[in-house]
Amino acid sequence: MKPLVFGAAGPRLTNSESTFFSEHKPAGFILFRRNIEDPAQVGALVAAMKEASGNPDALVLIDQEGGRVARLRPPHWPVYPPGAAYGALWRVDPDLAGEAAFLGARLIADDLSGLGINVDCLPVLDVPVPGAHDVIGDRAYGREPHIAMALGRAAAQGLLEGGVLPIIKHIPGHGRAMADSHHALPRVNASRHQLDRTDFPPFRALGDLDLAMTAHVVYEAIDPQEPATTSRKVITEVIRGQMGFDGLLMSDDLSMKALSGHFADRRKSVLAEGCDLVLHCNGEMDEMIPIAEGCPGIAAEAEHRLSRALSALGRPALLPFDRGQAEARLAELLAIPTH
Repeated sequence: MKPLVFGAAGPRLTNSESTFFSEHKPAGFILFRRNIEDPAQVGALVAAMKEASGNPDALVLIDQEGGRVARLRPPHWPVYPPGAAYGALWRVDPDLAGEAAFLGARLIADDLSGLGINVDCLPVLDVPVPGAHDVIGDRAYGREPHIAMALGRAAAQGLLEGGVLPIIKHIPGHGRAMADSHHALPRVNASRHQLDRTDFPPFRALGDLDLAMTAHVVYEAIDPQEPATTSRKVITEVIRGQMGFDGLLMSDDLSMKALSGHFADRRKSVLAEGCDLVLHCNGEMDEMIPIAEGCPGIAAEAEHRLSRALSALGRPALLPFDRGQAEARLAELLAIPTH
């Protein structure tokens, strides 16, 4: 098994993709809109990915946050609200907001688990500041760290109750970025004190979870040269140290413009500086080949973290679940006036 998570080009694996995945045995896969048609097709694609990798326990990721970041959409799947909707309810009643965030994630987990998808890239723990780029925007629960902590925890619990692993992102915080890291490298010039006070606390509070995704962001007060994804100082001192995160750490997408250099060099830097897994999303074979060729097998410590994460999927649900009741209750909560 290699410490790689790859996308595919379309709704079905091509022969070349099947051969490539069989040869390199990635630890996981990620799905996007281009991979989605209907439930039967998605289930077949997920099964084909796992079969090609030779691993029935391969991670299968999707970004199903709600709002504008939702790969599964009508008519086959429901619409869910963005994180900010739960944050708005928080200002009316924190307990009801927590219940709503839990139910939304629990329903999403029910959608995903039936397809064989075992990881959702949620919760978004970033805390936006005024003037920041709207790449995060309403995906965040709010502009106060305590709101992100509480609602992020509720969402994570909802996913876990439904047999789906949450990923906290974008560690150690994307909320101050003035650029979209899909297109440019954001640089944050906030002081360490400011970061410690507002940006880092949600990730520290949820540092006991098993999966996290890095931010392609430079924090000048910590490492003025490298984004968190390729900064040993940020990963060792902040993520592993201050935040106490000992779970499986994966990069954000290697194909994003925030990173530069040859794809093989990007992969080498990500793994050398402390990430456990490399994520590459766009399914373009000419980029995946140099990432995979020469890539070593997954490190022992990373494999241990992966095994520990997968063990959480086998835990029995603590609460009974009736989908109809959950949908009705969530609709009731979201109908509460927030203005």
